[in-house]
Amino acid sequence: MTERTTWTFVGLAAILVVASAAIPALVDARPAREVPAPTVEGNLSGANADGWAEAPAAEVPLAAAPSGLPNAESVNTRSVEVQAARADGDVFVRLQWQDTEASRNASNPNAFLDGAAVQIPVDTSEQPAIAMGSQSNLVNVWYWTADGDTEELLAGGQGSTTAFENETVRTWASYDDGEDTWSVVFNREAEPDGDNRTAITGEDDLDVAFAVWDGANDERSGQKAVSEWYYLPVGPDDGGTPFASILWALAGIAIVAVVVLTAQGIRRARSEGDGRL
Repeated sequence: MTERTTWTFVGLAAILVVASAAIPALVDARPAREVPAPTVEGNLSGANADGWAEAPAAEVPLAAAPSGLPNAESVNTRSVEVQAARADGDVFVRLQWQDTEASRNASNPNAFLDGAAVQIPVDTSEQPAIAMGSQSNLVNVWYWTADGDTEELLAGGQGSTTAFENETVRTWASYDDGEDTWSVVFNREAEPDGDNRTAITGEDDLDVAFAVWDGANDERSGQKAVSEWYYLPVGPDDGGTPFASILWALAGIAIVAVVVLTAQGIRRARSEGDGRL
């Protein structure tokens, strides 16, 4: 074996070492569009409650919602940090986003409020249309505005929202002047009473989408920053990502190959060295 061939083996071995080191990271990587929703022991009832330290966050990109309003494509919020958790039969969702000005007072007819919303399907086994669902596939919308108002809505397409009687959604909100950041927590029982209220039974993962309004940018109604569908992994545990076992098998093969190739390279290099003596 020539010196060049030996170095080829060494280089291949190095590549396999790097690949085997990366494979566990790939196995443990969070699936795309998942917002973790662990069960949390600590207190979650507050925008800055201690229990939120136990819930991992997902950064969710936002874009302008399709709308016929003038300047609808002009939105200020481009991402929102989302945390979700379960505790004592309740579901909690916390949204945090940057906003350089808190718009809380709509007494000025030319001003608009900051706001945020969480959207989930009534039928958790089927993903609705992202724009407020449809007549055949309704959605629940939890809507908060910076004047402290919270609405629990039912929608079956754009412009079709109606308010539930006896609202069951609670919110807590806080604005950090130093960080220019809103923190808003939405809370509701996982399995509430009432028709067309989404029951989060654990039989299916829960599709979820988010929206943010920046009042200082005149955002209101259909002019808003929205996400695609994400999901909370609250359904049955399927044992991990489908490709996890394949990746671990490849890791084992890579490690064995590294050992074999390295040993062969060293043995042949020594053999050729002895022959030259």
